[in-house]
Amino acid sequence: MLDAALARRLKLVGFDVDGVLTDNGVYLGMVGDHPVEFKRFHIQDGLGIRLLQTAGLAVVWVSGRESAATALRARELAIDEVIQDPSARKLPLFEALRERRGLAWEECAFVGDDLADLPLLTRVGLPIAVPNAVAEVKAAARVVTAVPGGQGAAREVAELILRARGEWPDLLSQYFVERGDVAHRAQRSR
Repeated sequence: MLDAALARRLKLVGFDVDGVLTDNGVYLGMVGDHPVEFKRFHIQDGLGIRLLQTAGLAVVWVSGRESAATALRARELAIDEVIQDPSARKLPLFEALRERRGLAWEECAFVGDDLADLPLLTRVGLPIAVPNAVAEVKAAARVVTAVPGGQGAAREVAELILRARGEWPDLLSQYFVERGDVAHRAQRSR
């Protein structure tokens, strides 16, 4: 269970990409003489991310690898900011992002899985790991999700934070109203 005060303090949720938003697999191939890369993203993570954004939280992705597939998925979800750095030096990049946005470390959460995430996880107010994370990352985390990266872990994080903030029921109602789902509204009023 996440502390409500900590959850309400958050203004930004950062996610690593490979191993957190994906299952860590990278599919490489050729189409003609052009290299192509595919990644598998979990669709429920997308809705979780959108609900975080609807609640007013900034969502950023910080990856230690440049990938057109990552950029494409981030555009689909209107991610607030995407940092892809092949040097995987995430701490200085996140520090600059945090300062640009005028946020304190305590106002940030980050979800990671590998050693490149460790410097960030030791600084943010809410460090989160996925169960497929390396031991050092899980040891630094305040929360370890039940589901692995690429299997809905970001959705689990979104629900955890939004439930702790007390915003989950209202966000669900808003979601169904915007979709025009009358059956859900009728069911709720019983």
